[in-house]
Amino acid sequence: MPIHAQLLRHATERPDKPALVIDGRCLSHGELCLRAKAIYRFFQELPHSTRRTLDLPGVEKLVALSLGNHIGFAEYFVAATALPNACAVIDPMMPPQRIERIVERLAPDVLVVDDDASPSAEIGRRLGIAVVVAGAEPFDLTETEGDLPDDAEGIFLIGFTSGTTAEPKAYYRSRQQWRRSLDRGRVVFELEDAPSTMCPGALAHGLALYAMVEALDAGGTFHSVRKWDAAAVAHILSAEKIERLVAVPTHLAGIARACAAEPALTSLRDVLTAGAKLDVNGVDSMRRLFPNARIREYYGASEIGFMTVSTLVGGALDFPIDRVGQAYPGVEISIRGPDEKDVGTDVPGTIFVRSDLIADGYLWGDDGQAFRVTPAGATVGDLGEIDAKGMLRVIGRAGGMMISGGNNVYPAEVESALKTCPGLEEAVVFGLPDVYYGQRIVAVVSGEATNPKILAEHCATKLARFKIPRQFYHIASWPMTSSGKIARGEVEASVISGDGLVLRLSA
Repeated sequence: MPIHAQLLRHATERPDKPALVIDGRCLSHGELCLRAKAIYRFFQELPHSTRRTLDLPGVEKLVALSLGNHIGFAEYFVAATALPNACAVIDPMMPPQRIERIVERLAPDVLVVDDDASPSAEIGRRLGIAVVVAGAEPFDLTETEGDLPDDAEGIFLIGFTSGTTAEPKAYYRSRQQWRRSLDRGRVVFELEDAPSTMCPGALAHGLALYAMVEALDAGGTFHSVRKWDAAAVAHILSAEKIERLVAVPTHLAGIARACAAEPALTSLRDVLTAGAKLDVNGVDSMRRLFPNARIREYYGASEIGFMTVSTLVGGALDFPIDRVGQAYPGVEISIRGPDEKDVGTDVPGTIFVRSDLIADGYLWGDDGQAFRVTPAGATVGDLGEIDAKGMLRVIGRAGGMMISGGNNVYPAEVESALKTCPGLEEAVVFGLPDVYYGQRIVAVVSGEATNPKILAEHCATKLARFKIPRQFYHIASWPMTSSGKIARGEVEASVISGDGLVLRLSA
């Protein structure tokens, strides 16, 4: 990992300070460093896999973690990313068939799991891979001899995109990329005084994983929960007087509902969100719940890293709610047409980035349709426009565009308009086949706003007529992915099947 020198310093200067707290279980900075050393030595003594065919230059041992939000995640991640090792982080909540395909292609030297009876453990044993159960280590975690190697260049992390295909793309990152990102982030997000951080998301996903590393790098305390529970997170925020919250908007909405009858959380000084665009109702809710907090969001991608950052509340200048901010330090953003020529300001096109935070590429799954690097820069295929002040507005992913009545419509634009409607909490928009329109626009919403006439009239004040949904459905509880995002495919399938998850609204 790119922060081993910082970990050693924190372990020396503040050995008893909590580094990680999950569901009340605590691991101090000193314990984290000592246990990671013991795990590192164990990894180095393991035999190499004879089945791996992936080309991983400079990687001696490949460790796969399928741990979930386990208290041992940090110590295994630290050991697994120490030079000359690399770590692949696998979400244990993925379907077993998908986990098996990933593990089979990776052929890691060892697979670390949190339960000996888990699907991941069974898959590892079936494939002849050494399996270690965190918490039941077959070695002495109190052995303190030796040290972790110094940081150096090279692959340290393999991650997986959460796309809709059965085979997630496997991207890889270098230590130096993350080192640069962490150094800038410490200044941008003002982490020099090591604030306590809560991130309730899955550590197998980029938002929470980076938040954990960021907190450890700064010498702070990282808080999380084994399983997402809004009431439990709200209690921790209050009881532990957490200073910084990092979460996706759906988690923030859940926390707000759980705290509806509780006093405001005045200890929070910063709220940082990503993964989906914040809406005006969400920001207003956070203003009430976190009255002393600066509310910020960033736009980025696993393959590209940070692209923009904005301050919606609490800055010298609050950014417009419909924008995702200005370029992150060291990042240049341009909007380009199909010929990859810059289209200038206030013109929609594909978002391209020049940055030294961009991933090296894919180990597999590179279909050229999402992340690609060209002479114009790097892109993941997102569409947007930028104004004269450098403020970026994200329109949506090119593949998500709907064509209704011959007009191009992007779901994100319609969703943003809907989410400004009073009483509406969340919205998902998609197109369904239609004989006349080609695709008719459908919206599924949650919240108290359930009159389709009022919803359509509200859209009419924000959107062109052809962008207004022609059908509205209501949902009481959204199906979620393990990363805390709405499982959009399940929502669309429910509308099509009429399975009762959604209810069609009629005036």
